[in-house]
Amino acid sequence: MKYTSYSYPSGKAEVATFTADDGVTEYHLMIHATDPKQTYREQMNAVLDVYATVQKKELPGAVAVFKRYFLSDAANQAELLLAATTDLSDGALSVVEQPPLDGTKIALWVYLQTNVQTRALSNGWYEVKHGACRQLWMGGSFNRAANAACQMQLLLNDYVRQLVEQGCSLADNCLRTWIFVQNVDSNYAGVVKARNDVFGTQNLTEKTHYIASTGIGGRHADPKALVMLDALAMEGLKPEQIKHLYARTHLNPTSEYGVSFERGTAVDYEGRRLVLISGTASINNRGEIVHAGDVRQQTERMWENVEMLLKEADCGFENMGHVIVYLRDIADYTVVKEMFDQRFPEVPKIITLAPVCRPGWLVEMECMAVRKL
Repeated sequence: MKYTSYSYPSGKAEVATFTADDGVTEYHLMIHATDPKQTYREQMNAVLDVYATVQKKELPGAVAVFKRYFLSDAANQAELLLAATTDLSDGALSVVEQPPLDGTKIALWVYLQTNVQTRALSNGWYEVKHGACRQLWMGGSFNRAANAACQMQLLLNDYVRQLVEQGCSLADNCLRTWIFVQNVDSNYAGVVKARNDVFGTQNLTEKTHYIASTGIGGRHADPKALVMLDALAMEGLKPEQIKHLYARTHLNPTSEYGVSFERGTAVDYEGRRLVLISGTASINNRGEIVHAGDVRQQTERMWENVEMLLKEADCGFENMGHVIVYLRDIADYTVVKEMFDQRFPEVPKIITLAPVCRPGWLVEMECMAVRKL
């Protein structure tokens, strides 16, 4: 992975570049506002300007396939952002309230590819054709059902229906989900039960497999939306092209503590191995929180767990395209930022305020990685 960065008067961009032999290049682009004293509109325009400039001048021919904006106050910020980003041909879109912890109001992660065929689908999904494979990206799905459990069930059932309309299924084609839960300490239990119930109807069990996922605190702009769903599915893969990652020496099966997701998934296609690492915290192979109350030691154990998952896919930290870090306590930011800057100074990353699903976990991270086959 090649890492570069670009600085501008009110923003900066971090870029990871992966070039394969088939001519399809992948980019992970993390954009930050750099002046916390600016208004939200000014910071938003700075981020959008950096994105447009980098895409045009530094990433020629690259098209966005997925974008996620991280906002500090979605209820007051999302409408203005959506009005400024009306191009539906530019990737699937996710907007979540997870405040960047550098003191700014907005940040952006973009996943881009070159030499692929793309189109926006009528349901808001984004299709990316790459060789024999078709990626289906979905961002920002929500509803206003009575409670978090009902919302999760409706979201997943609707997603299953739309997959079927595309000739796919949840069990065979969905590779990754992101589940954002408002007030995660109160609502996560209902989300877990609903996911388990729906998965049971889709042949997703501890005896088959689950889906790589992050379940984390986050808010939609609509206060009645208690759960929001982003997802990635791929069509055109054979079962032997997909490998689920376990790192049993360090992590336990998630079913042992009543949840249903894979620790990570590796996908071999078109000359590359794409690795999707789920939200990972400081946990051991008995499902216990390690180093309770110590964010520094939890960060180190979290890195160890992620490294073992990557190793199982014959990858390492040098293959990471981006990192998203979630903190429960804003007071831990200085320590965690210093640690990440020392360990991964060039990897595109963002640290956000987003409580993890278990209160004892002070820090969690996820990443995507890629290498040549």
